[in-house]
Amino acid sequence: MLLLTTTRDALLAPLQSVSGIVEKRHTLPILSNVLIEKKGETLTLLATDIEIQIVTSSSGAHGDQDTAITVGARKLQDILRALPEGTEVALMLDDKRLTLKAGKSRFALQTLPAADYPRMQFQDGEGIRFTLSQKTFRKQLAQVAYAMAAQDIRYYLNGLLMIGDGKTLRMVATDGHRLALASTELETELAHTEVILPRKTVTELARQLADSDDPVDITLVGNQARFRFGPIELITKLIDGKFPDYERVVPTNNPKLIKVGRLPLLLALQRAAILTNEKFRGLRLVLSSGSLKVISSNSEQEEAQEELEVDYQGDGLEIGFNVTYLLDVLNNTADEDVEIHLNEAMSSALFTLPGNDQFKAVVMPMRI
Repeated sequence: MLLLTTTRDALLAPLQSVSGIVEKRHTLPILSNVLIEKKGETLTLLATDIEIQIVTSSSGAHGDQDTAITVGARKLQDILRALPEGTEVALMLDDKRLTLKAGKSRFALQTLPAADYPRMQFQDGEGIRFTLSQKTFRKQLAQVAYAMAAQDIRYYLNGLLMIGDGKTLRMVATDGHRLALASTELETELAHTEVILPRKTVTELARQLADSDDPVDITLVGNQARFRFGPIELITKLIDGKFPDYERVVPTNNPKLIKVGRLPLLLALQRAAILTNEKFRGLRLVLSSGSLKVISSNSEQEEAQEELEVDYQGDGLEIGFNVTYLLDVLNNTADEDVEIHLNEAMSSALFTLPGNDQFKAVVMPMRI
């Protein structure tokens, strides 16, 4: 039975949009599948892992009848990727097996009933809704997402705190060793609300959002959040937990201020990182009047030293850091200069941007 005919690209693009959340191994086999629905000429694809759900639609599907099936998401995606662009494809169902035909190529895949596929229902009710550009939201996510924890026993750190307050949207992430905070102004006035987005949701949003002025529509209701942008709708459960008091972590008395070019410092750190210990990744910053040295060494007695001229007159300081944490801060900001606020060898460093109070990053020192 012919299900539909379409082009390789019309099927691959929406499939790539939803398949990022599909787990390779799952306790429920059907969650490795993608739900494909055809109604008229509209093709809708849906994927979920029970915690997150992504739905997207495209047009240009042809066939005599409406239909719905589920099939292995990764296998279907790999097959479509391997076909030439613009190839016409036909999907046929024969005794619970899906056959994909493309020219003289044929692929037979197992299916599971569409009726058994779990769907997340977004709660209707009083919630908070606001809109901002995809570009702005994507940039804000990038400025903090790297500081999220991964598989921390403090589960509330495995995500990103999003705070709406008045016309300010603030995001905070921390893994206990570093913290990043970014704010942006909204056109909508919001009642104070705080939610924690799961790490996987943040990663998926960062992957999907476009660097454009097109809007992303965000709705928060109960323990769920919904993001709508372009043809995509993403629904996610929220993390139920109490995020730590991040304001206490941000240093307020770091008198040693260094303003330095972001790119020269980034390149110096990247070069010095080559000779750090592979496991601990530690290096030293040595500050003196007019100079900032970056020094690294490893267990094989190898050493790297970089020196940058800086506009600083004051007491000297030697402080150690995990170079990965410093690189993450610099790689996820685009400003020409950064400001580094330091205090003592065992005090956290504060990174800010000149003339911008909407971004802060805190990195704890490392004993070397």
